Amino acid sequence: MSHNSFGHLFRVTTWGESHGPAIGAVVDGCPPGLTLSEADIQPFLDQRRPGTSRFTTQRQEPDQVRILSGVFEGRTTGTPIALMIDNVDQRSKDYSDVAKAYRPGHADYAYDAKYGFRDYRGGGRSSARETAMRVAAGAVARLVIPEVSIRAWVESIGGDRIDPANFDRDEIGANPFFCPDAAAAKRWEALVDDARRAGSSLGAVIACEAVGVPAGWGAPLYAKLDAELAGACMGINAVKGVEIGDGFAAAAARGEDNADAMRPGADGPEFLANHAGGIAGGISTGQPIRLRVAFKPTSSILTPVETIARDGTATEIMTKGRHDPCVGIRGAPVVEAMVALVLADQFLRHRGQCGQN
Repeated sequence: MSHNSFGHLFRVTTWGESHGPAIGAVVDGCPPGLTLSEADIQPFLDQRRPGTSRFTTQRQEPDQVRILSGVFEGRTTGTPIALMIDNVDQRSKDYSDVAKAYRPGHADYAYDAKYGFRDYRGGGRSSARETAMRVAAGAVARLVIPEVSIRAWVESIGGDRIDPANFDRDEIGANPFFCPDAAAAKRWEALVDDARRAGSSLGAVIACEAVGVPAGWGAPLYAKLDAELAGACMGINAVKGVEIGDGFAAAAARGEDNADAMRPGADGPEFLANHAGGIAGGISTGQPIRLRVAFKPTSSILTPVETIARDGTATEIMTKGRHDPCVGIRGAPVVEAMVALVLADQFLRHRGQCGQN
C-alpha cells in the first residue's frame, strides 16, 4: 500500500527524506511533446528555496533540479518524468534530542505510533523539505494548462492582515514575504524578527487565485474540483485549514447575499459576484478560482515545551537547528504547485470524458 502518490491521470509520486542524500519525484501521465527543461522548473524552486532571507530557515540548499527521464531532445515523451534534487546542507546532529523525545505539534509521536520507527533527522519524510518536489512537479503541471495563470500570496502573518486597499500584484515578488501590501510587508519584518529572537514561531494565511480555468472542470460527486483542491492543500505540511471562495464567512451570510448572481454576457453568463470561488457543484464556472490556506506556527522552536520521551516519561524539549520562524512564508509556491497539479489532472480527466468542449 502506497500513500506517496497524488492524482489520477496526471500522477505524482514523491520520495526522499529531509536529511537523506536526495529527494525526488516521478511525474506520470504528462502528455507528450511539451517543451521541458530544468530551466522551466528552477524559477519556481528558487521561490521556495531556503536561506533566501533572514526570515526563513538558514539551511543552504541550492535546490538544483535534474531531469533524469521522460524528456528527449527538449520535449516530454509521454513516459514517466523523473526529477531529483540533491540534499547538500544537512546537520543531523542538531536532532539528537528529537531522537529521544517528541516535538509537540510535529509528526514525531504520530509517526512512531503508526510505524514503531521514524527518521528523526529533520522530521524525515514529514519535513517540509519534501514540498520542493511538489513545486518541481507543479512546474511540469503548468505546462499542461498554459492558459491558466496561478498566483498565491501571503495574506496574513501572526494575525496581522494585509489591507485589501493596498493590494499590488507586482509587490508580491518584490519582498521576502510574497506580500501584495508593501506596508504590511514592512510590519512583518519586525513581527517575524521578534518571534525568531524569542525562540518562537508564527502562523500565516495564504491566498491563491487561478485565472483562465474554463467552465466545466471537475465532476460530481466524488471528483469535485473544490474537494480535490482542499485535499491537495490540506496535504501540505503545517496546513490546518482551507477555504474555497468565502469559506466560513458564507455561513454568516444570507442566501441572497451569498448568491453569485448572473446576467447574460457576450460569451456566456456574466457573474456579478464570486462568493463561491469559481466553483459550483464541484465544477468550475469560468470565474477565477479562489482559495485560502491556513498554516500553523512552525512546531520546531527554541522555546521549551512540555512533552514525553519515547519511554513515556515526562520531559521538556527545545528544538535546535535551523527552522523557519514562519513556515507559511515559503508556503506560497507550494500552494501554487498543488493547485497546478489538481487543475492539470482535472483538465486531462475532463478531456478524457467530454473531449475538448
